[in-house]
Amino acid sequence: MVSKEQRRHELARAKLARQQERREAEAAKRRRVAIIAAAVSVLVVVGGVTYLAARNNTVEPAAAPSVTAEPTKTKTPKPDKTPKNSASPGVSPTAGATEPVAAGCAYVPDGSGTDVTPPADGAPAALAATDVSLELTQGAVTLALDAATAPCTVQSFVTLAGQGYFDGTTCHRLTTSGSLQVLQCGDPTGTGSGGPGYSFADETSDDMTYTRGTVAMANAGPDTNGSQFFLVYGDSQLPPDYTVFGEITGGLEVLDAIAAAGVSGGGSDGAPAEAVDIASVAVGSGG
Repeated sequence: MVSKEQRRHELARAKLARQQERREAEAAKRRRVAIIAAAVSVLVVVGGVTYLAARNNTVEPAAAPSVTAEPTKTKTPKPDKTPKNSASPGVSPTAGATEPVAAGCAYVPDGSGTDVTPPADGAPAALAATDVSLELTQGAVTLALDAATAPCTVQSFVTLAGQGYFDGTTCHRLTTSGSLQVLQCGDPTGTGSGGPGYSFADETSDDMTYTRGTVAMANAGPDTNGSQFFLVYGDSQLPPDYTVFGEITGGLEVLDAIAAAGVSGGGSDGAPAEAVDIASVAVGSGG
């Protein structure tokens, strides 16, 4: 016969065993929750990278996933264009020319096979003029390019303009949100994925900002600059990942009117509601 003392010990051991089982079950549950949380975090990060990789040659607000991993670009060949001014590769220095500060530039072919002659690699040529006039459907916008800060970018832009590359192209993207107010142009395909058949490195610095009147390059990640650029018509919040290569010196009211017309289909990001085409880009015509 079991004594009361033995029975008390048995009950105490059973209680202790139950407590231990509960503690182990709770610990196992915590481990499962931690594993699930870690897995969800990984999926979120991977999902963000996937989102970025799906964006090509675009700009994003600082609060959103930034532009940026490089996808494979799809380019459409552009017909030959006859240079319309002297702003072409190998321009000889002239009086009053802007002396670039970069040691050298590299314009790397991407295999898209476009009929564009890229600038020569190496030290950028001095440019006789860096003032530009964009003739848009809605009116003229003038720019002053900064060859001292972004010589490789300016040389590329001027070279493409000299070959008529931008003529007849569409500004394919307008953003009208509170943190991002830009008109994006420079893609001959009008899709956001086109370019000149080469890419070149960023010319950025940590103190770059994107205030009203800024001209900067769009990209698809580090060192993927091509031909797409954006005109900032309202102060925009962006990380300093986009090469600033000039400023708008005239025609901001033209951009304001384009923005006021809104985005096609509503919303704050997409094709402009009123088509914006670049009739021509002239270098050295006044700014």
